[in-house]
Amino acid sequence: MNIVSERRRKPAWLKIQLPNTSVYNWMNKTIRDHKLHTICTSGKCPNSAECWGNGTATFMILGDICTRSCKFCNVKTGKPDAVDFKEPFRIARSIQIMKLKHAVITSVDRDDLEDGGAGVWAETIRKVKEMNPGITQEVLIPDFNGLKHLIQQVIDAEPEVVSHNLETVRRLTPQIRSKAKYDLSLKVLEYIASTGVVPKSGIMVGLGEQPEEVLETMDDLIAAGVKVLTIGQYLQPSPKHLDVVEYVTPEQFAFYEQEGLKRGFKYVESGPLVRSSYHAEKHINALK
Repeated sequence: MNIVSERRRKPAWLKIQLPNTSVYNWMNKTIRDHKLHTICTSGKCPNSAECWGNGTATFMILGDICTRSCKFCNVKTGKPDAVDFKEPFRIARSIQIMKLKHAVITSVDRDDLEDGGAGVWAETIRKVKEMNPGITQEVLIPDFNGLKHLIQQVIDAEPEVVSHNLETVRRLTPQIRSKAKYDLSLKVLEYIASTGVVPKSGIMVGLGEQPEEVLETMDDLIAAGVKVLTIGQYLQPSPKHLDVVEYVTPEQFAFYEQEGLKRGFKYVESGPLVRSSYHAEKHINALK
């Protein structure tokens, strides 16, 4: 075994066993029977059982083809299909069937659309509320090229949490994100924070960043007004994507959590298996 492959072998703390609980099995069957699309299943999220048990799931809108080609992401890149204006109803109905208490909605980037998909975003949020009274929502939005009036369309639909991921530290951003810029994302988050909704962001580690760079990123996010931060391990989706440079230890993740809380984040979800929507149902309380 050579040194490189030995270093990249997944450590024990990243190995999971899917549960066999009644809630997990019922949700899995419901998704299959109704042909529902969730990131939980398509992304093989390790936390799906826990989230489903808490009445939470994540959905992706605006198709499955992205106009950007970030080096960490396994979503297809190319010319997207035409917008499906029935999608807001389908998402709302899926949430109704799954009997969710909290929904997380994300999307591909749609730079091909004049409004970046903001209209469909807003309609989806409204339709979900209309068909699921009492539900709360987190939306994980693209940068909309920094256009405030498009971000505001989403905010005006009144989701409880608006998230935009910074993804990585400043130095690595050009290598990892195809179009998005570090400072532009900070400006998007600063604008979100200024509107009074819960602002949230997330980063991956294990891409070659140094601990001090992660702490600097935390400081930048705090300065932008972000209240919730998620930190998780980058895992290579395929051989075409960026290599994992390091499997960060659980102890280092615990250090990041402590440092984040010291800096003023209301919630820091930091761990090898943490993803953007982990414990999302708790984050609606970040401004209380």
